[in-house]
Amino acid sequence: MPDDEEAGGRVILVGAPLGNTGDASARLREVLASADVIAAEDTRRLGRLARDLDVTVRGRIVSYFEGNDERRTPELVEALRDGSVVAVVTDGGMPSVSDPGFRLVRAALDAGFPVTSAPGPSAVTTALALSGLPSDRFVFEGFLPRSGSNRRSRLRELAAEPRTLVFFEAPHRIGGALEDLAAIFGADRPAALCRELTKTYEEIRRDTLAELAANAAADPPRGEITLVVAGAPAGPPERPGDDELRAEVARREAAGASRRDAIQSVADAYQLRKRDVYALIHH
Repeated sequence: MPDDEEAGGRVILVGAPLGNTGDASARLREVLASADVIAAEDTRRLGRLARDLDVTVRGRIVSYFEGNDERRTPELVEALRDGSVVAVVTDGGMPSVSDPGFRLVRAALDAGFPVTSAPGPSAVTTALALSGLPSDRFVFEGFLPRSGSNRRSRLRELAAEPRTLVFFEAPHRIGGALEDLAAIFGADRPAALCRELTKTYEEIRRDTLAELAANAAADPPRGEITLVVAGAPAGPPERPGDDELRAEVARREAAGASRRDAIQSVADAYQLRKRDVYALIHH
């Protein structure tokens, strides 16, 4: 390690390139070449990254991913006690940000070992900067719940959030997530869907939530997705007329929502009481 690095056991969180290996820092190369132990989310991807960077990894490589991190963390703390430098590398971006790493950070700090970083790219801030949406204040929400009902419940809690929101989402769930966002946040809420950041097929789709949902249905996005959504406008949205409210419920039903969910989502979108929208539909 460099001369100014503190000797003894410590954890280094290594920011890995999101896609383009040209984004790798000199410090990342240095840490990969000199760490005693490298805890990698995917050991094969780490091997490819090292080869692409022409780095020879001399330390011990262990897998460290969601699913084995609880079991592996005590082993890594023991390595720290032996004086090892333990580097944590995920598939892209900064470890512990919706990626493995937090459990080891907490355990190392609790055991009295220092934690530092070789900072690098972050999908959160990269997507936020590219979105064209306000970036002075934002909220990172990570992955939404997988089940539709839990996802909608979480979105209702966030509907009035005035700060820009950043989400991660899987390609097979992005269509449903966008439909729920449009229904609960409002069809006209601006957003940006960012996929495959810094890779060959990087794409940024900027539009309203309704248009992004329609676009995802017609042309499903692939790869790793970061979704940026504008915060709620100040004050409650203007209430449409009764006929428009009925039409919105009908559109949601036509898209596959149950009548109950369609009524609830329209009520949420315009901050109305569910029973009032129900009365309109059944009048």
